Amino acid sequence: MVPSSQLAVNPLDAQSLLSAFGVLGVAVVMFAETGLLIGFFLPGDSLLFTAGLLCTGSGQLSLGPLLVAAPLGALAGAQCGYLIGRRAGGALLSRSRSVRLREGAERAEELLDRYGHAKAIVLARFVPVVRTVLNPLAGALKVPARVFLVWQIAGGLVWSVGLVLGGYALGSSIPNVDRYLLPLVALIVLVSLLPLAVELYRGRRNAKEARG
Repeated sequence: MVPSSQLAVNPLDAQSLLSAFGVLGVAVVMFAETGLLIGFFLPGDSLLFTAGLLCTGSGQLSLGPLLVAAPLGALAGAQCGYLIGRRAGGALLSRSRSVRLREGAERAEELLDRYGHAKAIVLARFVPVVRTVLNPLAGALKVPARVFLVWQIAGGLVWSVGLVLGGYALGSSIPNVDRYLLPLVALIVLVSLLPLAVELYRGRRNAKEARG
């Protein structure tokens, strides 16, 4: 019989997902969010950070298995998304009725045009929705498979391991930090957007200097 806690899972809430499915749930969510367009709404950033935090204190999760499961899900998902894009082209994105997915696709294409393949693939990991659509978009645009593989691994490791260790470090240094979980999750989402903001600022500054 399925426990009632699992029947009441909220897929938008990191704590709910972790309580119901643990480390396995982290891997599945990472795969779905980065590899399947239907996973664009899942809480990737907050899930990784919260999972790292829950490895401290009461020890609801174990850090070792988490540091294996999170990157594996994120890397396998991105590669799956890329292969789907190579086979289906842009048809999946063009048929989507989701405004958020279409906006994400536009931002992903802007990243690829402005920063080139390597930097765009890494930066996209830190932007919700964009990290979901860039992988199939890269496949549809025929980004070289080797280039995509190398840089999605680099970006995926920095993103997944970095957020997990960030949550773990904070939980280890501050007693009862779980009391402040909601504001901390909001903060980590904002911080995850900083690399893109910095790159956009540099791009605009360089464009002004070029015109000047």
